[in-house]
Amino acid sequence: MSLSTVHTTLSSLKTCQADIGTGMDIVTDVALDLAETAGAENEAGLEKLELMMLDCAKLDREINCFVGVVECVTAEVSNQPETMFNLKSLVKDKFTEIQSRLSDEELQNHNKLVSFKESVRNALKTVNSGTTANTEEELDEDIAVTQSDVNFTCPLTQVDMVNPMKNKKCNHHYDQDAILEMIRNRLSQKKKLRCPVVGCDNTDVKQGDLVLDQMMKRQIQRKQSSMT
Repeated sequence: MSLSTVHTTLSSLKTCQADIGTGMDIVTDVALDLAETAGAENEAGLEKLELMMLDCAKLDREINCFVGVVECVTAEVSNQPETMFNLKSLVKDKFTEIQSRLSDEELQNHNKLVSFKESVRNALKTVNSGTTANTEEELDEDIAVTQSDVNFTCPLTQVDMVNPMKNKKCNHHYDQDAILEMIRNRLSQKKKLRCPVVGCDNTDVKQGDLVLDQMMKRQIQRKQSSMT
């Protein structure tokens, strides 16, 4: 097996991983639709969707782990060509070792699973509090009020966010592409990133602290739809 073949396979796995992430976003949207229309009455359906998210999170973690192992082992092999013939067994042994140390509880910290739970919980809370509109006219009014109260502008791009990410440490929001690019730039400079929201005392914004805010994303999409 050549290293070029290995790299091609890894590229395919990363594409698959991106598709899993897209699928998890779709599942979250479906769950929010259920929560907003049926509330707690559709608890069984929401539980099934959460299990689906958990399975996706597990698969995503396995792919991430496998890709990391292969990249690590192939880097070692490139410096020691004589071990190339043992590549498969080396990868298998290292992957098995790492997998044995992982727990199901750890999956609960997967960003998209965290976002799913928080979004569904907020949607159910809105329904249960009686603030969800019961007619189309009331819904439009509710959306208008919500949009006037919530700031959809990214502090980095100064335009409405497309994929708003919430910082779990300071509760501020940023557009996904903008904040991740800023984090990468700071990492390349070996510097920490201060939260770009004026007055915030969070001096170390990390990717692990960010979760996609599906509820806000839906609010932004509704705002844009109402303007067209």
